[in-house]
Amino acid sequence: MSDQHHVDYLLGLGDDALIYAQRLGGWLTHAPQIEEDMALGNVGLDLIGQARALLTRAGEVEAADPVRDEDDLAMLRDEREFRNVQLVEQPRGDFAHEMARLLWFSSYQCELYAALLTSGDETLAAIAAKAVKEVEYHRDHATQWVLRLGDGTPESHERMQQGLVAVHPFVAELGEDHDAARWASEQGIGVLPSTLTEAVNASVGQVLERATLTMPDPPRWYARGGREGIHSEVMGYLLAEMQHLARSHPGATW
Repeated sequence: MSDQHHVDYLLGLGDDALIYAQRLGGWLTHAPQIEEDMALGNVGLDLIGQARALLTRAGEVEAADPVRDEDDLAMLRDEREFRNVQLVEQPRGDFAHEMARLLWFSSYQCELYAALLTSGDETLAAIAAKAVKEVEYHRDHATQWVLRLGDGTPESHERMQQGLVAVHPFVAELGEDHDAARWASEQGIGVLPSTLTEAVNASVGQVLERATLTMPDPPRWYARGGREGIHSEVMGYLLAEMQHLARSHPGATW
């Protein structure tokens, strides 16, 4: 059971990165300027790199017969086997919505990977050492856009504020503890998500204050259950698009 908790913990981190990278890919040719197409594409590539390393490590710990590699875990699992939070699977909305999501998610990942630098899983610590530099850039990129939109025109301010409201019901799940994280924390391998919440909220709050924006009121409902394989309706459509080629041509190489 302990190995399964270890695997589930790694899958949660890897699936967050993989699914959000898939969503960011939808911005190519749709961002407000060409440079932003490239910037969001590069953020997605960073996340793909994190996902590859984390899913590979999950396969090593799982030690199935035969061993499942990164491609098997990314392309051949069904919806209920994915352990990502629901925030990252939500469809592309307004650009301001995306910057609100990226600000929250990158702020969470900054605190997460900083804490994982001392993980008892040496491979996970090495992944965190590389990733923490990447996600600091992601947070800075989102910060610059939130400042620009929030402190810009009345329309950009309003749309940025609406973006924050739209993603707010999905934010709490980032700090929700679950069985795999509790086990990983007890073993010195991982970190309890709830211990990151105060720092994440403070980081985002500082950006919103500088951008003349306000933290939304507590939402009337919260997304939850992603770490246990419970996802929103859009997840099935996302996986159908992401996995179609690999499932149609199993074992194909190019």
